[in-house]
Amino acid sequence: MNVLDRYKETGAYLEGHFLLASGRHSPKFLQSTTVMQHPEHALAFGEAIAQKLGNVKPDFVIGPAMGGVVLAFVVAKALGCRALFAEKDGKGGMLIREAFKVNPGETFIAVEDVVTTGGSLKKAIQAAEREGASCLGMACIIDRGLADLPDLPFSSLDKVVFPTYAADDCPLCQANIRLEEV
Repeated sequence: MNVLDRYKETGAYLEGHFLLASGRHSPKFLQSTTVMQHPEHALAFGEAIAQKLGNVKPDFVIGPAMGGVVLAFVVAKALGCRALFAEKDGKGGMLIREAFKVNPGETFIAVEDVVTTGGSLKKAIQAAEREGASCLGMACIIDRGLADLPDLPFSSLDKVVFPTYAADDCPLCQANIRLEEV
């Protein structure tokens, strides 16, 4: 599967001048919500991630809201388990809503669409671990190669490295290219 081709054919591979969640700027951005709105692509990504994970049998898959919600569902479908998501708690972390039941001793896989710093993925893992569950591994569609992740198995369908710049040293800003928040 050529992951970037799926992003390009759906208009999810963007070029320009983008403000990333980290505060850095980049000339390229992958808008996963655009590609994941197509069930055939979402399901293909979920099945491919499940295959990469091998014979793992978690009790659930969790993803951070928003980027990991659909992905958690399709990976869980492929693995035959539940799908949960963690969302921002308003204090810099994430929580799992009371509607989702996590039992102490359960195991899980954490997923995210694009992993850059790994911050959202780590917060989703912490939310599930606070409920007494244990993480078996992590997976994503795209690994941007910059993450500082926990010492757990990690799989990705593709790895891309796009240039990023500090806001005060951005050649795109210096060229007066309009900055887009994504």
